[in-house]
This record gives sequence, C-alpha cells and structure tokens, in this order.
Amino acid sequence: MEQVDTFFVQNFGCRAAQADGAALASRLTARGLAGASGREQAELVILNTCTVTAAADEDVRHAIRRVHRENPAARILVTGCYAQRAPEELASLPGVEWVVGNSHRTQIPDLVTGAPYHGQIHVGDIFARHEFLSAPVEDAAGDRTRPNLKIQDGCNNRCSFCIIPYVRGLSRSAPLEEVTEQVRGLSRRYREVVLSGINLGRWGRDLDGPRLRLAGLLRHLLAETQVERLRLSSVEPMDFTDELLELMAASPRIAPHVHAPLQSGSDRVLRRMHRKYRPRHYADRVLKARAWMPDSAIGADVMVGFPGETEEEFEESRQFIASLPFTYLHVFTYSARPGTPAAAHPDQVPQPVRKERNRILRELAAAKNLEFRRRMVGRKLPVVTLQEGALSGNYLKVELARSRPANHLIEVEIGSLAESGLRERGASPGLVVLPA
Repeated sequence: MEQVDTFFVQNFGCRAAQADGAALASRLTARGLAGASGREQAELVILNTCTVTAAADEDVRHAIRRVHRENPAARILVTGCYAQRAPEELASLPGVEWVVGNSHRTQIPDLVTGAPYHGQIHVGDIFARHEFLSAPVEDAAGDRTRPNLKIQDGCNNRCSFCIIPYVRGLSRSAPLEEVTEQVRGLSRRYREVVLSGINLGRWGRDLDGPRLRLAGLLRHLLAETQVERLRLSSVEPMDFTDELLELMAASPRIAPHVHAPLQSGSDRVLRRMHRKYRPRHYADRVLKARAWMPDSAIGADVMVGFPGETEEEFEESRQFIASLPFTYLHVFTYSARPGTPAAAHPDQVPQPVRKERNRILRELAAAKNLEFRRRMVGRKLPVVTLQEGALSGNYLKVELARSRPANHLIEVEIGSLAESGLRERGASPGLVVLPA
C-alpha cells in the first residue's frame, strides 16, 4: 500500500469525540506521520464523526464531499460514531477509502501505515470490547488551552431516543492510576483540565479494587496532582450526589460549573424517554447546587419535539425550566435515530412545531443567561486566558482589557456586559445592543 506522510483529523460532536481525535492524532504522529495544517494539504484526511442527530450525519456527509472535491488525491478515512452505526452508507460516498468503527479505532495507525489490514469497512461488535480505549498524557491536549481528558466511555442507559449506547458500547472507565498520571502531566502545561466522558458520572463503577466514585476521584486528583482547575463536563443529574456537590462547593480548584442533562421538565415525557429521574429529583439537585455554589454556572441539555409531546407537556417543561436557576441551556430539536424505540413512535411531532418550541426555549435560555451575566458586573472572577479572551470558572466568556498570553489563571474585575459574555473593566466596548 502506498505510504501516506501527512494527515489531518477533523472532529465532530462531543468532548469525548474531541479527545478521541486528539489521541488518534498523537498515535499517528508517533508512527512518523506529520500533521497537516488543513484538509487541503493532507494526504490522509480522517473524519471523526458524530451521529447523535440527523443534522450531525448530514454535516459529515457534506464534509466528505467537500474533502473529495477540494483535495481529490486525499485518502479519506471515516471513524467514530456514525462509522459504527452505518458503515455501508459512508463507504458508498465518493473518496472514502476506509470506514473504521469505534470498535476498531485503535487499529487505525496500523491500517494507514501498511499493516496487513485489508478491506474498506472495519466495524465489529461494540459490546464485545470492554476495555477502556485510553490515551497517553500528550494525546488528550492537542493544541487546546483547556484540554479535554476522556476518563469514561460508553453508556449502560437505554434512553428511548438515544443511539449512543449502540455505537459506544458499555460503560467503562480509565483506571485511577492512569487518570492520575494523565492529569499530573497535563497540569504541568495547562491551568485547566476538563474531565469528560459519555456518561461521566458512572466513572469507576466497572473497575476492580477499592470502591471509588467520581467524587473520590476528584479528591484523589486534588491531593495527588498540582492541577490548578478541574472542570467536569456533563454529568447525569442523579450522579450529582451530595458528596460531589459538597466537594465542588468546598474546593476552589474545581470549577463551579454544573451541567446536568434534563431533556424534559414533563414527568410523562421523561417516562417515555426512559430517563431515570423525575422532575422533582432534578430540581432537588439543581437547587442544592445553587444553594451551595451561589455563583455557579448551571446548564442543561433540553430536547423539544419528542414523539408524543403535547402542547400541555411542552408548557409543563417550559414552566419547570423557568422555575430553576439555569444560566444556560443547550436546546435540541428531537431527531429520530434509526433503531431507537422513539423513532418507531407513531405520534411524531410536526417539524414546524418542533422549531417553534426550540425558539421559545432558546429565548428563555437567553434571558436567564443575561440575568446571570448582569449579576457578575462589578465582581472579580478567576479566569483562564484563551487564545482570544478568557473563560471564567462559572463558564462565562470574558473580553480582556489588554492582550494576555493564553493558558494563565488570573483574576479580573468585570466592568460591563459583552454581547454574549462579559467585559473586563477597562476593555473597549464594541457596539452592543442588549435587551433592557
């Protein structure tokens, strides 16, 4: 097979996928390949895909066609969740030389450097692979100022709308010693490390040895590493235990940031979704987080247009969301995923109705975010500097008064609002029109 010398990895989707892509890039570099500056310059283009919605699938197909059009000599390899779900569909697209599922992701360096792996499609039973596919310290970071470190993969839940367990497999955790060593290495180069996973709150439950959960892991990392700030990505609401919230509230080295997927504030919709909590349980977690961390970011994923969602159920969900101290929302329109129970539900909500419900919740989220940002004006906030601007511990973008090097943890005084964040006192304001 003709040797490739340069590669480019394009990642789609969640933080865990980004960490997977960074790990893959590092493994390819270790094999002697050089990272290209863009898709147009690469001999090998790897698309690390997402399949959580139909729109995510379309983004991938569009990217494949564009790569083939702009760089027809490139060898295209498609991997990730979409590759695991529908390999034949991807293999039929022009320019695609390999389709490699999550089940075979670790074989990619061998596949593209001439090892004896033949054929276009490399996808197997994701449930037959129980080990955690981890990465060395340097793999997790890439060029990011706030590296994502994936410490958990897969999911044992079976939400009726979700395809992810079928493309990621069972929940599995990176061993404690491995996580510690990775965080220790990252903390020498970065001020903030983001711990991520597909179902992060389940970390540790599949590991042998002493019983240790997410809160215990955080305590261990705080004691055994010099990391200045740890941030948790998404954690299921019932995994935000009192122990975890108390630790977050007590430690200035853990970002005051709670992201707990809600999906719906209607009890009936949650039951049809096969979610494992009721609205009252969720509210208890969020209100406790706000009481113990008054200035914390509190975010949620919310879905509109789930099959069978009536106007009454949507309004119930809207009112529930309005009653809670969210600082931001990620609002998603339901997208049927082939093979999931919800996709076969006869009562699909019309697209125009879904779109309107999405708009309503986005406006509600914007109002809550604005209220939260206004509270921060005049305050001093710890921020980590980025390539442009900074990010506060409570997940607000900050425009700085003067240029500062990236990757520093500093304290700034907030002088005013920016269009989508905050502005350090002394920063030159642009033309920003905000609601009264």
